Amino acid sequence: MTKNNAVVIGAGLAGCEAAYQLVRHGVSVTLYEQKPLAFSPAHHSGMFAELVCSNSFRADGLLNAVGLLKQEMREMGSLVMRAADATSVAAGGALAVDRNKFSGFVTQAIAQNAHIHIVREEVTALPEDGTVIVAAGPLVSGPLAENIAEKTGGMLSFFDAAAPIVTAESIDMDKAFYASRYGRGSDYINCAMDEAQYRAFYGALVGADTAELHGFEDAKVFEGCMPVETMAKRGYQTLLYGPLKPVGLSYPGTDKMPFAVVQLRREDDEGRLFNIVGFQTHLKFGEQKRVFSMIPGLENAAFMRYGVMHRNTYIKSPGVLNEYYEMKSRPGLFVAGQLSGVEGYIESASSGMLAGVFAACDLTGLERPRFSRSTACGALAAYVSGYAGADFQPMNINFGIMNTIELRASKKDKKLAVSQRALNEIREIRAAYKTEGSL
Repeated sequence: MTKNNAVVIGAGLAGCEAAYQLVRHGVSVTLYEQKPLAFSPAHHSGMFAELVCSNSFRADGLLNAVGLLKQEMREMGSLVMRAADATSVAAGGALAVDRNKFSGFVTQAIAQNAHIHIVREEVTALPEDGTVIVAAGPLVSGPLAENIAEKTGGMLSFFDAAAPIVTAESIDMDKAFYASRYGRGSDYINCAMDEAQYRAFYGALVGADTAELHGFEDAKVFEGCMPVETMAKRGYQTLLYGPLKPVGLSYPGTDKMPFAVVQLRREDDEGRLFNIVGFQTHLKFGEQKRVFSMIPGLENAAFMRYGVMHRNTYIKSPGVLNEYYEMKSRPGLFVAGQLSGVEGYIESASSGMLAGVFAACDLTGLERPRFSRSTACGALAAYVSGYAGADFQPMNINFGIMNTIELRASKKDKKLAVSQRALNEIREIRAAYKTEGSL
C-alpha cells in the first residue's frame, strides 16, 4: 500500500462516494466489492450503488433537512447527487430515480476511472494499517462482520423492508388517477378508498400471514421503514396518518377528499413500473398478492417484485467513532454508510463523502476541514459519534439534530435561514481548500 493510496471496502452508495472523493483529490483507490461473486439476501444486481429498497431519495428543497443535505452534497461535488439528478424520475416534491440508470451511472463513473482499481472479492478482515474506508453496508455478514464486531465492541441490528413493484399497464386507471398532493403536479398514481373499502383492506392486512424471520424474531424494526402490516397493528387509524393519508388529494373533478389513498410512485424513467409508496412489508408473497389486490385499481396488478424484509446492521458508533467517521482506536480506519449508524440513501452517501474527504486530506498533507452541526452533514457525523443516550439507533437527517437559530420568524423562514447558514459554511470550506489545490 503506497502512501497516496487508500482502500475502500464496499461499492454501495457510501463506498462509491468515498472512492470518488478520494480520486478527485489526488488519491488512488483500491475498491473491494464482493458482487457478483457473492450477494446478500437483498442484492440482485452486479452493478455498484444498487438501491435495494425504495427508489426515492425523499424530499428535495431547503425546507426539509434531507433536501438541505442533498444540496450540501451537490456543493461538495458528490457523485451520488450527480447521478441522482441525471437519472431522476417525476416524484412531486421528492427526488426519485430510475434505479437501474442510477446504478449504471455510478458504476460507469467508478469503473472508467483510471485511478480506481476494482477488486471483485470478499474481504474477510479489516486491514491492520493504512488508510481504509469500510462501507460494507448494513447487510455485512460472515467473517468480516465478526471482525468488525470484535474491533468495535459489538454490533446492533434491525430489520428493514422493501415495498412491492407493479407494472403500470396492470393498474386499472378507470379507478386510479394521477395527482400529487396539494395540486403539485400529477406525478403519482392514486388509488382512493371509501371507508368500507378501507375497513375491509385493514382487516385483511392485520390478519395476513407474515414470512418467517429465521432466527432474528427479536430484532428491532427501524421506525422510518416499518412494515405496513406492523404499522397497521398499532391501530385502525394509524395508516390514515401515514402512507394512506388522504390529505391534499381529492377525487378528480371534485373537492371531495377520499377516506384513504394509496399512492404509487414511478420506478423508471419510462413509467412502466410503479412501487406502492410506504408498503414495505414482510407478508408472505401470496398474502401480498391477496391483500394488496384489494386496493381499488390494483385488483389485477402484476407484481414485478414483492416486498421483502432483511436485516440491517450497524455499529455502536458513539464512543467508537469520532466526528470524522474515524475509529478512535485505529486512526486512518473510517466507517461509512449505514454501518456507521446513519439511516437512508443520502445520509449513507454523505458519510462516505466526508470520510473520503477526510482520508484524502490525511494522504495529501492538508488539515481536515471541520463540518459543524450547523450543516446537515456535520450534524449527522456529530450524532453518530456523540449521541449520549443508551438507546443509540440509526437516524435520518433532521433539523432537530442541527444547531438551532435564534430568529423571530415563521417555521418556514427559520428552516430557510438554517439551510442558508449551512450552505454558507459549506461554501466557505470549499473556498478555503480550493486555494490549496484540493476539494
